[in-house]
Amino acid sequence: MNLRQTFLAAALALAFGVASAATLRVANQGDANSMDPHSLNESLQLSFTGNIYEPLVGRDRKLALTPALATSWKQTSPTVWRFELRKGVTFHGGEKLTADDVVFSFKRAAGDGSDMKGYTSSIKEVRKTDDFTVEIETTAPFPILPDVISLVYIMNKAWCEANKAEKPVDRRKGIENAASFRANGTGPFRLKERQPTTRTVLVRNLNHWAKAEGNVDEVIFTPIGNDATRVAALLSGEIDLMEPVPLQDVERLKANANLKVMQGPELRTIFLGMDQKRDELLFSNIKGKNPFKDVRVRRAFYRAIDIETIKTRVMRGAATPTALMVAPGIKGFVADLNKRPAFDVEAAKKLMAEAGYPNGFEVGMNCPNDRYVNDGEICQAVAANLARIGVKINLQAESKATYFPKILSRNTSFYMLGWTPGTYDSHNAMSNLMATPTDKGQGLFNLGSYSNPKIDELTAKVQAETDEAKRNAMIAEAFKLHADDFAHIPLHQQALAWAMKKNVELTQLPDNFMPFKWITVK
Repeated sequence: MNLRQTFLAAALALAFGVASAATLRVANQGDANSMDPHSLNESLQLSFTGNIYEPLVGRDRKLALTPALATSWKQTSPTVWRFELRKGVTFHGGEKLTADDVVFSFKRAAGDGSDMKGYTSSIKEVRKTDDFTVEIETTAPFPILPDVISLVYIMNKAWCEANKAEKPVDRRKGIENAASFRANGTGPFRLKERQPTTRTVLVRNLNHWAKAEGNVDEVIFTPIGNDATRVAALLSGEIDLMEPVPLQDVERLKANANLKVMQGPELRTIFLGMDQKRDELLFSNIKGKNPFKDVRVRRAFYRAIDIETIKTRVMRGAATPTALMVAPGIKGFVADLNKRPAFDVEAAKKLMAEAGYPNGFEVGMNCPNDRYVNDGEICQAVAANLARIGVKINLQAESKATYFPKILSRNTSFYMLGWTPGTYDSHNAMSNLMATPTDKGQGLFNLGSYSNPKIDELTAKVQAETDEAKRNAMIAEAFKLHADDFAHIPLHQQALAWAMKKNVELTQLPDNFMPFKWITVK
């Protein structure tokens, strides 16, 4: 360590008021696919870039709203919210944060190539009233707007223009720009080095507006896709922290005196979706029609999946089977509706025969193998289950780096997806997963293009309703319609499992985000 580094470490230790500044070495089964904060609405991506960029309204350790780049906000009319910006905030490049950056960032997040349109679809206009005040006008009353925009990160307008990154990286088209590999945020960490799929290094932003809560001054993030290799790296001391822990290794790591494992429920729901729009499936031996347009086929698929065996054997008990698209803990969850139709192969065969497919059919299935817990294994189990009713699944399991661009382009017939409502509210799942897709961002992740006009109507009403009882009743009605249509096949909520050295202290959030600012290495 040279003199400058020694001085920096000492200064950091004094600033933190805790243990000496430290390097944190983190491993995950996959990489953050881009440094562009508007390019992919995926938890790992948003968790990682959320250390570099910040929203107007953030979250605390209990997921409650907290001031971030806005110090305060209020509703000035049923459709207008006013946000007062924090003064004295600088981007990592030295530029001052102003209302122009906020207006630009919301326009960018709502524009071509953005994967964040689901968070901006109800916004009519974002306007500057002075250098440190912005107003957001919505198309209809939207009482939970501050919750909705907590994942819309603010970029520097001048930097994006200078680097020809005015539009987001379009993951569907494979288009990259400077924001893919470089970053200029206001967050507690700066991007120092980016080697996609290999290594990404962050360093502490010493000019951050908030007092540091942890002592990490450098983060070395390494994607390690192989479970055994990732565990070996932790056991050998090569890394300090990893997630997810392979389910088969949880007890072994718990028994290690030098390590600890943190487990908890996750708010993510894993589910299957089906193309219900095309007149002929892209990947099937059935020509001239689409079997998934028949509710009997969708119902047969649902009833043929042995969810309890997936829970016990594939997930080793670390999953909670569900009949809903949201988890307990999400506002609007309806416990009375969380009852799956019974697993029944014979009933499923009968439904297939009634629909005109007594011998089943072939269909392609897209699945990631490095995004969710045991995702590839779950899809293999689903394929084996469906074989019992004559359905031959042509499974394509692949890295999320190629999987997401494919399914987000709707280049799929049958797919797996996981979803955590970024607002922790059921309206988010309704708007993104259940409502009819539009060019404004509604239904952006309804990748099978399921459509029910009544659910669309309820989604709009839930957005504007302030009476909690009425709102919850409408959410329940929408969930019931969705379930009766067998529009998707919910599987389960997976459990979180992180493993780390004993000297690492952190906060494990149920949305699986990992803010490095809250981590201390003793």
